[in-house]
Amino acid sequence: MAGHRRMATVLTTDGHQRAALAIVRSLGMRGHRVYVCSTRQRSLAGASRYARGEAAIPDPMRDPAGFRRGIEQLLRRWNADVLIPVTDAALLSVSSDPPRDGVVVPFPPSHIVRATADKALVLATAATLGIPVPRQFVLARPPAQVTAGDLRFPLVVKPTRSVTAVDHGYRQFRVAHAPDLASLERALERFAPQAYPVLVQERIAGAGMGVSFLIWDGKLVAAFAHRRLREKPPAGGVSVYCESVALDPAVMEASRKLLHALGWRGVAMVEYRCEARTGTPYLMEVNGRFWGSLQLALDAGVDFPGLLLDAAQGRRPSSVTEYTVGARSRWLWGDVDHLVLRLARSGGALALGADAPSRWTALRDFFRLTPRDRFEALQARDWRPFWRETIDRLRPWGGG
Repeated sequence: MAGHRRMATVLTTDGHQRAALAIVRSLGMRGHRVYVCSTRQRSLAGASRYARGEAAIPDPMRDPAGFRRGIEQLLRRWNADVLIPVTDAALLSVSSDPPRDGVVVPFPPSHIVRATADKALVLATAATLGIPVPRQFVLARPPAQVTAGDLRFPLVVKPTRSVTAVDHGYRQFRVAHAPDLASLERALERFAPQAYPVLVQERIAGAGMGVSFLIWDGKLVAAFAHRRLREKPPAGGVSVYCESVALDPAVMEASRKLLHALGWRGVAMVEYRCEARTGTPYLMEVNGRFWGSLQLALDAGVDFPGLLLDAAQGRRPSSVTEYTVGARSRWLWGDVDHLVLRLARSGGALALGADAPSRWTALRDFFRLTPRDRFEALQARDWRPFWRETIDRLRPWGGG
């Protein structure tokens, strides 16, 4: 690596997110001074031994202006020179109104952030590059008459943007599964007008796969791939148990072309779902931010936060595309949620395919540990985040 490493003072948002904890650990272990803000007084990442301090600020979903004011105050209080937004809402708020001069936000300009967050635009761009995408159509507004067109059920219905701008803030709408026309009608009725445009897709049954990148000034700095072993909700959502896999050269190159076409700079995860019958990876979306299972990449040997900070500070880190294949990471409390859903609801109610494991198989797999497994929040050298997460999860039960 060229150049002398300068220690930075970093403010990380959304300390209640798992990605924020991974960022704090990564940069703190490198010697950087890392501070955390969140909508909560006591956050997951703020409990880390590597966090120098934490503070609560307004929620960017409900009060973007208050969030930005809180960020500016904390940047001055801690004299931070790097700001890392973690969630979509935080990134959208910060990119639309960047902080004061001298503070580095290692992400692209606002128009690129917004374009990359548009699933319909990303999938249309991917199709021009020959990347497989699900059969789909876009509803610009609530339909007068609901129809599936020539798409085959089951279908997935989702807004083209994960976070949608509404009056004085943002709102997040849930993905809906539609096994038939009646359920499609109900799903579309539940979406508020602000949720549109809405994407209606044929569901791709198979395992989720993420190909993560760090691109800087058009050059590949790091790449990493993982597959999802269990998700929350079980039919498709955030990863609760995942495994590092070898980079597929064709998928990697296609993903790089897509990010180049979008003009992306920084970290991003290109998300696919591999069709169980054919093994074909279908593009789902691009997450232009740090992803929830970031700790797996760190455990496997790809330090995305550290490499991003190196690049943002003008150094030229060596490209990292080799890592430990077969490493596994488990978000324990998320996995508990997965198990509870599997035991409490039928496969049909969860929109699972016919080949989904049985309830008893899900119970057995939950208690099965392998030597490759590592827990995301629980680490011997940094155990307090897991303790704080556990207290927060049990607090309603204990009445505290």
